Amino acid sequence: MTDDPASLDPDDWDAFRAAAHDLLDSCIDRLAAAGDHPWQPVPDRVRAGYAVGPVAADAAALADRLRDEVLPYGTGNTHPQFFGWVHGTGLASGLLSEMVAATMNANCGGRDHGAVYMERAVVDWARGVFGMPAGASGLLVAGTSQATVIALAAARARALGPEVVARGMQGAPLVAYAGAGVHNAAQKALALLGIGAGALRRIPDGSAGIDTDVLRAAIARDRAAGLHPFAVIGTAGSVDLGRFDDLEALADLARDEDLWLHVDGAFGAWLAIAGEPWAGRVRGIGRADSLACDFHKWMYVPYDCGLVLIADETWHRAAFAARPSYLEGQARGLAGGDPWYCDYGVDLSRGNRALKVWTALTAYGQDRLGAAIAGNCARAADMAAAVEAAPHMALLAAVETNLCVFTADSRLPAEDQSALNRRIAQDLQLSGEAVFSTVEIGGVTGLRAAITNHRTRPQHIRDAVAAVLRARGD
Repeated sequence: MTDDPASLDPDDWDAFRAAAHDLLDSCIDRLAAAGDHPWQPVPDRVRAGYAVGPVAADAAALADRLRDEVLPYGTGNTHPQFFGWVHGTGLASGLLSEMVAATMNANCGGRDHGAVYMERAVVDWARGVFGMPAGASGLLVAGTSQATVIALAAARARALGPEVVARGMQGAPLVAYAGAGVHNAAQKALALLGIGAGALRRIPDGSAGIDTDVLRAAIARDRAAGLHPFAVIGTAGSVDLGRFDDLEALADLARDEDLWLHVDGAFGAWLAIAGEPWAGRVRGIGRADSLACDFHKWMYVPYDCGLVLIADETWHRAAFAARPSYLEGQARGLAGGDPWYCDYGVDLSRGNRALKVWTALTAYGQDRLGAAIAGNCARAADMAAAVEAAPHMALLAAVETNLCVFTADSRLPAEDQSALNRRIAQDLQLSGEAVFSTVEIGGVTGLRAAITNHRTRPQHIRDAVAAVLRARGD
């Protein structure tokens, strides 16, 4: 962009400004007409064009390529009939926050600057929403998977002492417990922490999530075998059916058994702002020792942005605080601003994730975001009603919040139902009519709709179910 090899700034700022304005208009047009732009496969010629070449492009040419070769080929999750996975849909406010964040280019690993204070404000807000203690610490991360690693690292420090960071795993093997529908992030975290994925005990569900009687028996059995139970993982919104553990009961059990209670609330935690009856599904969440959730799912902010909250900051810092001399903080100046976020997670280099959350909360307000979440639950109920009214369709599980799982033709044997549902999911994705994912429930692979789209209206639900009927082909 410049003739000066020492600078990467544009040679012509006016030309850059014009190209940037045109591209911004294209982005706004794309969002304004999100319903006209379902997912589509990336053509071979476009994929081939992504190869990185040696020749620089001017601003106008680059903007044209971004508009024509990149912008049309996203995941499709901005479309109101995208139900495939628990993907957030983004917000128009995200265009503004991402533009400002790129301009600031702030490193939020520490020091004294505005982006750090904004992250503290967002963490403080979330702490209050969930009812965590005033001294709870928190960190914005890539997503719930990373948040789970951080949370269980703090739990490990509590179980084995801060010296585990230096000496590694010693003593009786640690074990953790979770319900059948726990996210696989828990197993990954245990593996990464050296505890082992096999240390996770899957406890069957009772009438309200994890069967606590079975859980207590499992804890006693493991202790008798010389193992070291250290954590129980509660789920606020399972990824398969959107089910919830009784968090109050798990908090009582964790207190009685001296275990760390971690809550995986990747999307379901945000029912806390949706009003009743939805907020009641996460009652007790503030009693957790740690919580992991995503802003980029049911708070709709652009990818990526997750959150970890830890009730006792002592164990959070014990797991991660370690600064060499070149990162020494100072009493004043840019190197001030204690505490630094690099002492609370694995990253020293951290982007300004808080800005898009703050912008969303400022643009829409907590109540409006909560109403959108409640609306998604209503749309899932609409889909359940449409499925039950359609000939030979059937729900595979009751709808609890925002997930609806069903089969397109209940007349068929289980194996044939599964094959049909898989075919329909693929056909509808390719036709652009709707995006469903699949999940196995009770021996049948069903169509799964995870509704986390603030653009989805009742007509979109009716259209999607009608598309399934057409794709069934009878």
